[in-house]
Amino acid sequence: MAAPLKAVDGNADRTTDLLALMSDLGTRARAAARVLALAPPEQKNRALEAMERAIRASSAAILAANAEDVAEARASGNATSSFIDRLTLTPARIEGMAEGIGIVRGIADPVGIVTESWQRPNGMRIERVRVPLGVVGVIFESRPNVAADAGVLCLKSGNAVILRGGSDSFRSCRAIHECLVQGLREAGLPEAAITLVPTRDRAAVGMMLSGLNGAVDVIVPRGGKSLVARVEQEARVPVFAHLEGVNHVYVDASADLAMAKSLVLNAKMRRTGVCGAAETLLVDRAAAGKNLKPLVEMLIEAGCEVRGDETVQGTDARVKPASEDDWDTEYLDAIIAAKVVDGVDGAIAHIQNHGSHHTDAIVSADEAAAKKFLSEVDSAIVLHNASTQFADGGEFGFGAEIGIATGRFHARGPVGAEQLTSFKYRVHGTGQTRP
Repeated sequence: MAAPLKAVDGNADRTTDLLALMSDLGTRARAAARVLALAPPEQKNRALEAMERAIRASSAAILAANAEDVAEARASGNATSSFIDRLTLTPARIEGMAEGIGIVRGIADPVGIVTESWQRPNGMRIERVRVPLGVVGVIFESRPNVAADAGVLCLKSGNAVILRGGSDSFRSCRAIHECLVQGLREAGLPEAAITLVPTRDRAAVGMMLSGLNGAVDVIVPRGGKSLVARVEQEARVPVFAHLEGVNHVYVDASADLAMAKSLVLNAKMRRTGVCGAAETLLVDRAAAGKNLKPLVEMLIEAGCEVRGDETVQGTDARVKPASEDDWDTEYLDAIIAAKVVDGVDGAIAHIQNHGSHHTDAIVSADEAAAKKFLSEVDSAIVLHNASTQFADGGEFGFGAEIGIATGRFHARGPVGAEQLTSFKYRVHGTGQTRP
């Protein structure tokens, strides 16, 4: 067994040690990726089953580590309530983590699946088959459950993964990672298949973005605007873009008001700090007299600050004026921007100008309006009569997700095991030569 990776003190000036650490980490991950690419589904599933057991058995230890992280974040004085919510683990969330691993174990193994097959006139048979990407680098911030989600999805899809969690969740991620390594060990798979960068030193992020001398094949950022901006600026390897979730709920004139209230409240307030939370409410002018005031009052009474245009301000004195920046803001907090628009065309135009191509929803009883919205809104996820908080790989049946890709290349929407594969062509001949 290879020697364990040595932690580096992130507060010390030890660039040489960090370079050596990260280089060794990349080398081990690359070697593990070669093993995983050929590992049979049964072996990977044994590892996942052991990980699921380990997460449940280690619940107390994970909660204790998380309590230290949360206490440190609170003591800093800089943590918002939504940040604390993203950072905090509970028994229910740990059980959800374990259940997610079980779901991933139960889905079909994507590696080796033939997606297309055809025969050429010369008799050659060509197949397109799914293969792993190689080594995935995941850089995330406060949500420690990402360590488990990314680890198990990469394993299922035959990829090695290098996890670099946020300094705020360092202890929590380490406790979760120990469970994942235990599963790898029990199944006889290389422990470097799921590696956690053992330092808080921010320089490690830059080294991952450089590709670790060719060891990393793709980077997945999970975090706020500053992290994503840094990744896009510095990355020397392909990136699964995960832009901010400036998500909209449009309430059409035909919408059932009771349904609209339920969906808007859930989309905004279920968990304000997740990327699927609604940040802007758009209301059809044709029914604003009936729908706007009840929606605004409901949000305010639920503890949500509403920032609106002039029409929205006129419904309730507690509404604050919306600035131009509000239409482009991901609050990740109990704040929503609200605007009256001219029908579905006005909603689509607003989303086109201010959306982030993440998740947008229409509440409507008019099938033609819904069809137009779903067709013309260019977002990774579009919903009809459903909450934007369903923007989650687990809710899509993927078991977990490594992120919501908002770009247009390779993967879009929740990135699950299948999206963590590429493909190659297998050509079967009988001695054909090219004239």
